Amino acid sequence: MLSDIQIAQNAKIKPISEVAASAGIDPDKLDLYGKFKAKIPLDYVESLPERPDAKLVLVTAMNPTPAGEGKTTVSIGLAQGLKKIGKNPVLALREPSLGPVFGVKGGACGGGYSQVVPMEDINLHFTGDIHAITTANNLLAAMIDNHLFQGNTLNIDKDRILWKRCLDMNDRCLRAVTVGVGGGTKGVTRPEIFQITAASEIMAILCLSKNMQDLKVRLDRIAIAYDLDGNIVTAGQLGATGALAACLKDALSPNLVQSLEGVPALVHGGPFANISHGCNTCIATKTALKLSDIVVTEAGFGADLGAEKFLDIKCRDLGIWPDLVVLVTTVRSLKYNAGIPKDQLSNPNPGAVKTGLANVLRHIRNMQSFGIPVLVASNRFLTDTEEELAIVEEACKATGAEFAPAEIFAKGGEGGIELANKALAILEQNNEKKPCYSYELTDSVEDKIRKVATKVYGAGSVDILPEAQEKINGFVEKGYGNLPICIAKTQYSLSDDPKKLGNPEGFTLTVRDCYISAGAGYLVILTGTIVTMPGLPPHPAAMDIDIDNNGVISGLF
Repeated sequence: MLSDIQIAQNAKIKPISEVAASAGIDPDKLDLYGKFKAKIPLDYVESLPERPDAKLVLVTAMNPTPAGEGKTTVSIGLAQGLKKIGKNPVLALREPSLGPVFGVKGGACGGGYSQVVPMEDINLHFTGDIHAITTANNLLAAMIDNHLFQGNTLNIDKDRILWKRCLDMNDRCLRAVTVGVGGGTKGVTRPEIFQITAASEIMAILCLSKNMQDLKVRLDRIAIAYDLDGNIVTAGQLGATGALAACLKDALSPNLVQSLEGVPALVHGGPFANISHGCNTCIATKTALKLSDIVVTEAGFGADLGAEKFLDIKCRDLGIWPDLVVLVTTVRSLKYNAGIPKDQLSNPNPGAVKTGLANVLRHIRNMQSFGIPVLVASNRFLTDTEEELAIVEEACKATGAEFAPAEIFAKGGEGGIELANKALAILEQNNEKKPCYSYELTDSVEDKIRKVATKVYGAGSVDILPEAQEKINGFVEKGYGNLPICIAKTQYSLSDDPKKLGNPEGFTLTVRDCYISAGAGYLVILTGTIVTMPGLPPHPAAMDIDIDNNGVISGLF
């Protein structure tokens, strides 16, 4: 059996100019990055006409498990299935972070015969977007420390600096460090925190910006620190805005690649959904909606994180709303949620499937509460039995959701035809779209947290620790109380405890910290033990990656 990377390397993919032409893009307008990937310049994107009848499909999932659900795989397989039945879809996906690629998760370009390619390039340095984000982030950090060293005319309080350095790598040793050790020409000594680039505010800003002007507005209002009088100091006051925007000039343009079956794919931006908002760029989504009558996009991790933030943050800000939610599940993951050990997930177990369904059913109800039709896609494994799939189908249909098995890993678009037909049938109903958010922006910060916690997670109460409450009060006092919230929470559970699988109810969600992402335009609420700089596992994926003398990479996934 071929690995994902072997399938991708053996594929005969089209020159990117042909893919562009198939999507109605003038190939001469592309900024080429070799034969198989390109950027679409912003001025050309802005010249494209709107398609008011374009349909938007959001792919999300149950809470992730070690068994794997394949949300990106299903997104690609669905798009390929739509192409098989005569539609011309466009994919809008996120860029992989190097941290997970070299860590525990591996590649993030889909799997089997439902991948975006060239997968090695996309999983590694791609077009350099994430490096540009890292550079802009750390330029701002360097300018802050230089300002302290050069006399500190803004009276920045060195003990209340809000900005963090970042790196696109899982490096737990950088979670807490000291910079400027030794003083003197080495700079001002102070504590520092690193976070992974995918969790950084610059990443979130890039993904929420509509154009260069909007990007500069957002960069300008980044809250970098408090001054000695307790006032917020911004990146604009530091004089950093223009240089940061210059670093991000190319990164702001969407990347064009393709699926194994030639579906155009805009792979652009990659914020984590357990810490950041988990959605690809607004520019890529809007571009896709201009290019196609059906756009398939995804949001990170389970529907409690990526989908909620897609709806409450991205859709609210961009003025869009999905026509359909495709919720990905697997029989194996349902068994895992029932407490079955990973090495026994391939064994038939209808009883465990019934028990594990509680997690999926919660996510279905949550998505329906937003007023969006739901189609459950069971990403099928060879070991799934017809009895097990029938149990899942019956339970999903009892909630009013549609259901379709998807064999897109093994069969590509052919295996996604049933899913595509059911998706198309829902889209052709032209259901009225009426945005329905978890909370109103005028709600208090505390009420916003409680509404997401109780409505989406199933919590019974919220405990905001004194230090977090003090920070919330401070941000409200500074005028940030009407911003959306972005809750940082474990992806493995609906609760803030990764060990609580299934559908925990009545638990207490503990808020331990809060920080401001003024440029992105939201407050980040940290719960449980979530960290913004992941670490490597005992056997990181990096140990299995190699390259031969001909430049052929192996072990990437």
